[in-house]
Amino acid sequence: MAAAASPAQFPEPGEPEVAFLGRSNVGKSSLLNRLVGRRALARTSSSPGKTRLLHWYRIERSSGETWLVDLPGYGYAKVSRSERARWRPLIESYLDGRITLRTAVLLQDLRRDWGEDERLLLEWLTERRIPALVALTKSDKLKPMRRAQRVKVLRGEIGASTAAVIATSATSGIGMAELWRAIDEGRGSV
Repeated sequence: MAAAASPAQFPEPGEPEVAFLGRSNVGKSSLLNRLVGRRALARTSSSPGKTRLLHWYRIERSSGETWLVDLPGYGYAKVSRSERARWRPLIESYLDGRITLRTAVLLQDLRRDWGEDERLLLEWLTERRIPALVALTKSDKLKPMRRAQRVKVLRGEIGASTAAVIATSATSGIGMAELWRAIDEGRGSV
């Protein structure tokens, strides 16, 4: 629907928006594609850091229209520090000032521990009263018992409620229906 490199390029606020954010190699584009059932909605790459703009996708669902917003990743992006530094004000201006933003979905690789970036981001969202969900990605990489253990550990480390943390997999489809339900119900409090 739209792409923006600066706040001046953001589309006019319209339908409710759900923002997707996380590290560059966490699988945001793959999750978005699986969530909406389209292979090439969001561009995927084996090289982290390909999403360098904010991208809006208009999704028609039985519950109405929703705009999904793919934000640039942070962390392991193969771009210069100066370019990553330019992303921060862009992302913060979107998250802090978008009146149609309903939920932020923070993606975290289930196999990795929480980093300082994720902790600070969750605190930042909480301070601004932006509802947040956590989608634990790449859940198919672990056996069910180990997956359940990791979900419990990660949930405990951030003190999140059961509803706010969802194990997902763009490969197998684990958690997609649950993630949509959480988005639709507005269960985004961490």
